[in-house]
Amino acid sequence: MVKQWIIAGAMMVMSGTMAMAEIVRIKASGDVASTMEALEAAVNGAGATVFARVDHAGGAAKVGLELAESQLLIFGNPKLGTPAMQADALAGLYLPLKVLVYADDDGDVWLAYEDPSEMLGDLNVPGDAEYLKKMAGALGKLTGKAAM
Repeated sequence: MVKQWIIAGAMMVMSGTMAMAEIVRIKASGDVASTMEALEAAVNGAGATVFARVDHAGGAAKVGLELAESQLLIFGNPKLGTPAMQADALAGLYLPLKVLVYADDDGDVWLAYEDPSEMLGDLNVPGDAEYLKKMAGALGKLTGKAAM
């Protein structure tokens, strides 16, 4: 019985580890605010929809806590996201796409996002789907523009 619990626990840890998608990080040349402005402009310029902009540091400050500058942009294009959710409704837990702009402990500013193929890899979304390639390409281009 104990052996079964150990095996079950190990499998849970392994499955949690395998589900973690690759985080792509791009170093930015500006501060968090200007990088986020550039990212939002790039997203809008590409015709995607910005759904929300979350200021994590601002939220922390409102409750008297400190957090290094950190903002999240939530955006997408239904032409790309809808097919993923048609393949597996659980894709809606991961979509729309998100990019985090944050300052690390050294004060360097980064853009970070999850690789779409890996992010949706444990779902019934075909790994070779063209829309996944387009999502990854768009994230690379948009974050590249914002990083300059």
